[in-house]
Amino acid sequence: MNTMFAAIFSKLGVPIKTTVSATVLEEALNGTVTIQPIALGQPIVKKVEKQCAHFYSVTITENEAQAGLVCRVQSSDKSKFKLLYFDQEENGGLNLALQEDSAKTGKVTSAGMYFLGFPVYRLDKPSNSMASAKDPDAAFFKKLDGFQPCELHEIKAGMHTFAVYGDNFFKSVSYTIEVVCTASFGEEKESLRTVEAQILSKRLELSKFETEYKQVLAQFTEMTSRYAQEMQEIDDLLKQRNEIHASYTTAPPVKRSSSGSSSSGRKSRSRSASKEAKEDGHQKPSSKDRAKKKKWFNIHDFISDSWTEIVFGTGALEQVI
Repeated sequence: MNTMFAAIFSKLGVPIKTTVSATVLEEALNGTVTIQPIALGQPIVKKVEKQCAHFYSVTITENEAQAGLVCRVQSSDKSKFKLLYFDQEENGGLNLALQEDSAKTGKVTSAGMYFLGFPVYRLDKPSNSMASAKDPDAAFFKKLDGFQPCELHEIKAGMHTFAVYGDNFFKSVSYTIEVVCTASFGEEKESLRTVEAQILSKRLELSKFETEYKQVLAQFTEMTSRYAQEMQEIDDLLKQRNEIHASYTTAPPVKRSSSGSSSSGRKSRSRSASKEAKEDGHQKPSSKDRAKKKKWFNIHDFISDSWTEIVFGTGALEQVI
């Protein structure tokens, strides 16, 4: 259940801090892991199961160590993984010394370790991405807070061990690992040194710029509020001016009555008159009531004549008449 929730939050962009499983670290420390040699400049494509690791060893000369070494791993399906570097213990075991979490870089996820003989930096993810989403200004000014120097920036000649750890929550990780000597990458090394120096300067500038930005933002907010207030006051004054202009007249104000109110008045008067007539007992019967009454008398006469004829006969009726 915890794994499922962690996967959901990770998909939503919330960084979930994970660790290498104790089983992997214990096996490495005991020297019971399988290590595959990797040649310089020869990429290897593989798939590692979640919470498992593939170990690789590379042997470099003194010249290659001085020239610099880079180990990079990337996943084309944007899987999560960790790139690990181990120190060799005297008993033959491996002790975890460095780890880099994969990060999205374009259409892939990647991680790298750079041993170039001069200080290099890593960019850690912000610890609270939800708060950053609510306050993008604060997130911007803290964007370079995670730009920190790496613990190691040079290595010695000999054998070095790296590992790729599957950090997905449910599925295996497809990856490509490559280790290169940077002897032929002199221009790239200088470019990296220059760019990272500029990023450090920019981090200092951001601190000063944040103070200036907040001051200007406060002034802007104040001016915006004053703008709305001034606009309202101007509208009120112009309205008062129009009312004063309209008051310069001797004509009485015109009272207009709507057709609805007139009709309502007529209906009210009609109902009042009808009520008064009922109370006085002089209400005149309507033509409809008179027709009903006449019809009733005709029916009554017809029934009486028919009944007399049946009982006494036609002659008796004539005698009576």
